[in-house]
Amino acid sequence: MTVMPASTSSTSSASYTSAAYRPATTFVAGHPVSATGRPERVTVAVYAADPILRVGVVQQLRQRPEIDLLADADAAGVAQVSLVVVDHVGDDVAALLHRLRLNSATRVGLVVGTLGSGALQRVIECGVGAVLRRAEADQDQLVHLVLAAANGEGVLPGDLLGKLLSHVGSLQRAALDPQGGGLSMSTLTTREADMLRLVSEGLDTAEIARKTAYSERTVKNVLHEIITRLQLRNRAHAVGYALRNGLI
Repeated sequence: MTVMPASTSSTSSASYTSAAYRPATTFVAGHPVSATGRPERVTVAVYAADPILRVGVVQQLRQRPEIDLLADADAAGVAQVSLVVVDHVGDDVAALLHRLRLNSATRVGLVVGTLGSGALQRVIECGVGAVLRRAEADQDQLVHLVLAAANGEGVLPGDLLGKLLSHVGSLQRAALDPQGGGLSMSTLTTREADMLRLVSEGLDTAEIARKTAYSERTVKNVLHEIITRLQLRNRAHAVGYALRNGLI
């Protein structure tokens, strides 16, 4: 996946959707073109918890000839791009993104008010590679995000791209030497730290799965990976280890 920093602009927006590619569609200069060489519109389904945000995004995209907006009732399994617009990424948004990921026919774009490095990792784990801040979401940037998502390209604001690369580097260093060089937050991924924190609060596997929007199998695998990598005995030992070393 090619990752390109998003350019800056202004305005706000919000939404969600899902989509299916047409086999004969190709892209030229970032725009969809049919097998006959004629421009083809990208189908987009837009959803937002805040109706005002949704109306704002729909009004901006409706004016563009590259975009074919779908009504909510028509969105499932039809739209090429699912556009999700939110203030921040919480458990409910993560659950939505996870459900959209299960539909291999759609590509997901995210327009978000605030997004920290931890939330960024969560978003990427949900299969989202095209992200735009709401403060930068003018009409041109929204269209750029939609077309990039439809083309399978990654779009990230420059500072978030830097954080992502830094985080990946820290994980690589921790994997090469998880026991040495002094412990820090990089010893655990954000997801691992979140799950261990929930274990420390007394939640069981099913409760952690509901809280984090992951499957129970994923929760078990993540916790097993922590225990194995750090050579610990069980979950209680892992929680104690993490607390003593300031990892959670």
